Amino acid sequence: MARQMMKGNEAIAEAAVQAGCRYFFGYPITPQNEIPEYMSARLPEVGGAFIQAESEVAAINMVYGAAGTGARCMTSSSSPGISLKQEGISYIVGAELPCVIVNMMRGGPGLGSIQPAQSDYFQATRGGGHGDYHMVVFAPASVQEAVELTQRAFDVADQYRNPVMVLGDGIIGQMMEPVTMPDYKPRNLPEKTWAATGWKNDGSRPRAVINSLYIQAQDCEDMNKRLQKKYDEMAQNELMVETQMMEDAEYAIVAYGTTARIALTAIRQAREQGVKAGLIRPITLWPFPTETIAKAAKQVKKMLTVEMSMGQMVEDVRAAACGACPVGFYGRTGGVIPGVREIYNQIMSMKEAE
Repeated sequence: MARQMMKGNEAIAEAAVQAGCRYFFGYPITPQNEIPEYMSARLPEVGGAFIQAESEVAAINMVYGAAGTGARCMTSSSSPGISLKQEGISYIVGAELPCVIVNMMRGGPGLGSIQPAQSDYFQATRGGGHGDYHMVVFAPASVQEAVELTQRAFDVADQYRNPVMVLGDGIIGQMMEPVTMPDYKPRNLPEKTWAATGWKNDGSRPRAVINSLYIQAQDCEDMNKRLQKKYDEMAQNELMVETQMMEDAEYAIVAYGTTARIALTAIRQAREQGVKAGLIRPITLWPFPTETIAKAAKQVKKMLTVEMSMGQMVEDVRAAACGACPVGFYGRTGGVIPGVREIYNQIMSMKEAE
């Protein structure tokens, strides 16, 4: 596909189709509505199926069923809708089924606003539902990156038999940028012998039992320990982080998604004034780039975490810094987007406070 202008939500949907997604189950909610709208027209063209469920709860359980057959499937929603999906997500993790979940975050809590936010960080990185579990969580900062990470998400989901989340703030979904749809080349993935697509009496293909219920406590603990080994592999193999201008930085700004783009402009302006600031941008929010931040904390004088929330990722940044330097926080919430001048002033304040 040639380079073209695409809205973020539509680009994510097309990227999913190019990655082999053939089943989408969802329910309308702003600001992600263009994803199901696009899928409703696009999937029938490639032999797939789109279903608008009666609720977010129904949608995630439809994903459970489709994922159980080994098909590549997906759902999307925005903050309150993702909350409703949490029970189903936990079941899907427990059943070890791959799928992709897109969350275009909006302001909360409750119904909140329909404007962009980043206040679902805790929900995404701490599992969100019941039980001990993790999902790889990708946080794109551009429409092009959203395309690439969506395609990567399907491969990661299949490799580990686990849901993967693409976590965007509402800006990512609504803005238009030039996009080149990559030629999708899947990873070398294992055959889906676990999929419930039939069995044979001669034993050459045994019954596929998809389940997350363990009556005996020891069996459930054994299952959790086995899953934990999988999470350890994810943390080892799937971590993604970007740094800019950190080689000589005296001040580090930690931000993700659209906020990181705004912060980068502020950092460049601070550099023009002789203030050596740099950017650390987590691309995976889980696994989190703890080592990158720990190393930087020993190098810089101060860190500042900037988020569209009242302060969530900052807890992981402070834990990673482990007291090696002070970690400040600046946030806007409820759908208010931090501006370049605001972040610039925060950077300059760190310098002036010495």
